[in-house]
Amino acid sequence: MLNSKNLFTWSKRFFSIALLSTLAICTLSVLYSVTDNKLNRLQYDVLIATGQLEKASEKTRQLDCLAQNIYWEAASEPFEGKVAVAQVTLNRANNPDFPKDICQVVYQKNVFYSKVVCQFSWVCEQKPTIKKHNNEHYLESYEVAKKVYLENFRLPSLHDALYYHATYVNPGWRLTRIAQIGQHIFYKGKA
Repeated sequence: MLNSKNLFTWSKRFFSIALLSTLAICTLSVLYSVTDNKLNRLQYDVLIATGQLEKASEKTRQLDCLAQNIYWEAASEPFEGKVAVAQVTLNRANNPDFPKDICQVVYQKNVFYSKVVCQFSWVCEQKPTIKKHNNEHYLESYEVAKKVYLENFRLPSLHDALYYHATYVNPGWRLTRIAQIGQHIFYKGKA
């Protein structure tokens, strides 16, 4: 039979055990959280350091370079024409003959016979700053850039496309023609 003294002792022990258990659970929870956060941060740092993950600011910079290239090269082209220009840009960034960075691909310049030649003509033409807000062509170019760069949207026929030119130009290239989309003719890389 429990008397008031035994009940008090039992209640005191129960409260002590409950309090110690709660403290132990809280301590373990904090330790787990700290350890988990530290491991996640280390994993993130490894992914960044090994190039397996881009920082958001870098992705945004790459996306903006791609959108500008689409805008200046294909603003008045149909959707497929914009995708095609974006795809050539990314194909180059994934090809060992070109820089591995979208912005470097877009702004790449070469010197031939003492003359600077840009891979994309608008770069050498010193185009004005794009008014990005309320600019229908730029907003569409940006949406295409997101679709191609972030969502991996591709035109299957342009898997190997590395070059293109406008239909009103004849550079005399000896490359394999792949397709014509809008006002651009697309080619495979060198054989």
